Amino acid sequence: MPAEKKYILDQITAEKKLRRMALEIIENNPGAAEIILAGIRGSGTVIAKRVQEHLASFTDTHTKIITISLDKKNPDTVTLSEPLDFDNKLIIVTDDVANSGRTLLYALKPFLDFHPTRIQVLALVQRTHHHFPVHPDYVGLSIATTLQEHIQVETEGNMVTGAFLE
Repeated sequence: MPAEKKYILDQITAEKKLRRMALEIIENNPGAAEIILAGIRGSGTVIAKRVQEHLASFTDTHTKIITISLDKKNPDTVTLSEPLDFDNKLIIVTDDVANSGRTLLYALKPFLDFHPTRIQVLALVQRTHHHFPVHPDYVGLSIATTLQEHIQVETEGNMVTGAFLE
């Protein structure tokens, strides 16, 4: 029989955290003409869409979603869902869980050929095992875990339904 999941976030709490992070984005970027939410494929894109919906309820600032695709185990090739000009744009890279910072570091690669106004990072859950100098600007939940524990974020359609330790 599988072990029972140890939930650290339920759907209602996750939504509250996503809403709060959307408000923080607005507060920290007054006058932004456009916000590009770049979700790391999978849960990161779902989180970007949820944040976009919350932003739309607070501001008229134009937002756009793109997806960053990379193999987290071998991130040499990083692709974007569509080519854009990122010069003078606010980019927010979104992911479900920030672990060592490695995935986030490689996710920044496609933007280095441009001159964005700002690049920020948003993670629903942040672990405290950083090995790379990339830390989220917006964090829903920060949690200390052992190196053996992993955090999984569950999604269904365009909703975050929970996060648990395994």
